[in-house]
Amino acid sequence: MKKIYLLALCLYLFLDKSFAQPDPPADTLITTKHSTTIKGSKITYNTSIGMQPIWNEEGKAIATVNYTYYERSDISDKKQRPLVISFNGGPGSASLWMEIGYTGPRILTLDDEGYPVQPYGEMRDNPYSILDVADIVYVNPVNTGYSRILDKKTDKSLFFGVNADIKYLAAWLNTFVTRINRWQSPKYLIGESYGTTRVSGLALELQDAQWMYLNGVVLVSPTDLGLKREGPVDIALRLPYFAATAWYHKALGSDMQQKDLDQLLPEVEKFTMNELLPAVTRGGSLPLTDKQQIASKMAQYAGISEKLILQNNFDISTQFFWKELLRDRGLTIGRLDSRYLGKDKKDAGERPDYNAELSSWMHSFTPAINYYVRNELNFKTDVKYNVFGSVYPWDRNNDHTGNDLQQAMAENPYLHVMVQSGYFDGACDYFNAKYNLWQMDPVGKFQARMSFKGYRTGHMIYMRQVDLEKANDDLREFIANSTVKKGIPAKY
Repeated sequence: MKKIYLLALCLYLFLDKSFAQPDPPADTLITTKHSTTIKGSKITYNTSIGMQPIWNEEGKAIATVNYTYYERSDISDKKQRPLVISFNGGPGSASLWMEIGYTGPRILTLDDEGYPVQPYGEMRDNPYSILDVADIVYVNPVNTGYSRILDKKTDKSLFFGVNADIKYLAAWLNTFVTRINRWQSPKYLIGESYGTTRVSGLALELQDAQWMYLNGVVLVSPTDLGLKREGPVDIALRLPYFAATAWYHKALGSDMQQKDLDQLLPEVEKFTMNELLPAVTRGGSLPLTDKQQIASKMAQYAGISEKLILQNNFDISTQFFWKELLRDRGLTIGRLDSRYLGKDKKDAGERPDYNAELSSWMHSFTPAINYYVRNELNFKTDVKYNVFGSVYPWDRNNDHTGNDLQQAMAENPYLHVMVQSGYFDGACDYFNAKYNLWQMDPVGKFQARMSFKGYRTGHMIYMRQVDLEKANDDLREFIANSTVKKGIPAKY
């Protein structure tokens, strides 16, 4: 009920004319010059922030999409210079998270563990940015960032849905790549959270509808990509995430707690697939002694009581886990990053009152992006920057993006895929991300072009200093390994 009320309130504020915002210009561009040091080397670059239209069949601009494009200015030949196209998720989220948190040359100031520090909104150079090896564009889909529908009579279903989103963004990217003259460059898509649904579908749409072929797709904290997991599979796959989080909060028994995470998780994954999944599948036919044995072992890994596990028939929801794990300490844990702690009004209950991590991020990233675009990038506007914008109702029907990505790989021998996941992400957990790769390639034909990277952080894998460096280095390696040398034919 609370979620329904908040959604209704957001829709009211968005639609009520008394809160109307001015429309942005349909087509504009501001470019500024900068320099920074990345991996010990000084580089110069241009930053272009602007709006690019979306046209209807009559050539009328019905919407405009906001983007920020970072391009090294000390490299003249762009033919071999990779272009990375970056999206965040939501689906109503702007792309600020990865722009000023992960791959961009300027990022939000955080402490070493990734917690925002006061005064909020301060920026610093990113010494690990991938701008040294690739140019980057951060795209804000319609109603995020400064992107807006311009023709109020336009049917919103043209933009707000799994497949509609993919279709219009693919056409928009065709125009963008043409404008910056980068058709010959190696091209990469990177998406975070729902952005992984977006880029998985875009990989095939760009090939089949825009004739634009990619070298790589990076999935950061991926969704289920339309690959269904129901019943026993859904229940069982949560356990490795539970174990990682319980280990982080020192909520396991001494025998489990003393193991390093790299030692513990393979053990939990093996138990999940070989024992827990078959046990949950058997349901009431499982003998009581076997049921108790499985529940006991699950309790050792998850850090919650065997009794609770049996009472729930092994089906421990993530919401209940966030409330239960540290209940005896009077604390809840975060959803997107379960390292974060919260305090509820009551210790009783089935789920936390709020998302501790999102509250922290919103009041630190929001002032940073608003100050940055206006003062450092010189983009002056009265249009509100939508960190989260209304994109409802969002049509989630016919989501086959995981299979689309597999088909794109089949059609394009150059296309590589990398997954980056945080072990403490409770929204898009790392073991479900592995499951995606297994189901996308059930026979194992594409294993040489698929890779998985895990980090000791949450949904935003780049928040911790050590993981910010490691994740960007993993991107560098991925780009280097998937950028094909001149003269190599595209064939199996």
